[in-house]
Amino acid sequence: MTRLAPFMERRPARPCFQAGAALLTAMLTVALVASLAAGALWQQWRSVEVESAERARVQSLWVLTGALDWARLILREDARTGGPDSLSEPWAVPLEEARLSTFLAADKNNAPDDDNALQAFLSGQISDMQSRLNVTNLVEGGKLSSPGVKAFAKLFELLALPPAELTALAENLRLALNTSPEAAAKAAQTPLLPQRLDQLLWLGLSPRSLAALSPHITLLPQPTPVNLNTASTTVLYAAIPSLDMAQAQRLVAARQTRPFGTLAEAAAQLGQGAAPLNEAQHSVNSRFFDVQGRLRLGQAVVEEHSLVRRDGLEVKTLWRDRGPLPRQTPALQ
Repeated sequence: MTRLAPFMERRPARPCFQAGAALLTAMLTVALVASLAAGALWQQWRSVEVESAERARVQSLWVLTGALDWARLILREDARTGGPDSLSEPWAVPLEEARLSTFLAADKNNAPDDDNALQAFLSGQISDMQSRLNVTNLVEGGKLSSPGVKAFAKLFELLALPPAELTALAENLRLALNTSPEAAAKAAQTPLLPQRLDQLLWLGLSPRSLAALSPHITLLPQPTPVNLNTASTTVLYAAIPSLDMAQAQRLVAARQTRPFGTLAEAAAQLGQGAAPLNEAQHSVNSRFFDVQGRLRLGQAVVEEHSLVRRDGLEVKTLWRDRGPLPRQTPALQ
């Protein structure tokens, strides 16, 4: 009995060991259940967030589509009234950010009744794309256009940009626009036709030059004249061969009082020493417009840019894209 006493004294330790194992198992079970619950909660939260984002995307799409249709209506009504296109017309007035519910205030049946609608804000503007020099004007009939090259040469000189880049831009654009069988045989050496303004880097422009040119140039589906009623002083200086900056500033000041109704009225402001204006390079009307819309829905912000072409009373959307884009949008179609 004396020899068995030590073994008999150790027997109470077995229940303690079992209690510790049970406690550890319980803790692991609780941790597992908590992890599964947290995972399920996260999945549910993620599903709600995805659904909310998708709902916001669809809502913003419909609102911006309506805004684009509204802009097209404004341009159509402007064409119905006739006359020159100028910065004093309703289409040229930007829409400052406004609560979306204010557009429905007059209609009690459509008045928003939830907080989400009250947090939607819309803004935008219509810009005349013929207020800029059109890169497409550099080429005419498969050859370099002398008036177009001269206009861009004045702009390059004013902005102190390398003339060699203009030469490369014009020649590469000519090659990209060339659809002859000879050009097709050399397709591997022909540069791609740019679809966006920032893609002019393909044709030989440096990023620095493109940044300097962007406020003054555009890329449209076809050659277009510059609208003398909407062009900036810099563009007027470049677009009219004999014009200097002082004359360009006087031209801008004159049209603020009364927009030019015809090219003859604009030519009268230039004086007798100025080179004559021509309809191929200059105009007082526009066909291409950039419609910019911005919707702020809660914490989400969506921007959309569209290029529209107006032919008579028909306003057709040529190009449309969404996202934080630069403010030069036209593309070759």
